[in-house]
Amino acid sequence: MVKYKIKKGDMVKVIAGDDKGKRGKILRVFPKKAQVTIEGLRIVKKAIKPSDKNPTGGFVTLEMPIHISNVVKVEGDK
Repeated sequence: MVKYKIKKGDMVKVIAGDDKGKRGKILRVFPKKAQVTIEGLRIVKKAIKPSDKNPTGGFVTLEMPIHISNVVKVEGDK
């Protein structure tokens, strides 16, 4: 497994993709998949089926992971 110099809580800037140029804080790191989840970026709407927790079903917005090669660590506030 490769070691990455990015960890939870770091500020990063997206250098590729739809959110190019945006900055955010890392919420989760997935080292085996080489992906990170960034606060407020790559937001998607997913449909969910009705369940005991959510009896009506509907849509939920989630922050999806982005590949670690598409972000660069930014110096500054955490």
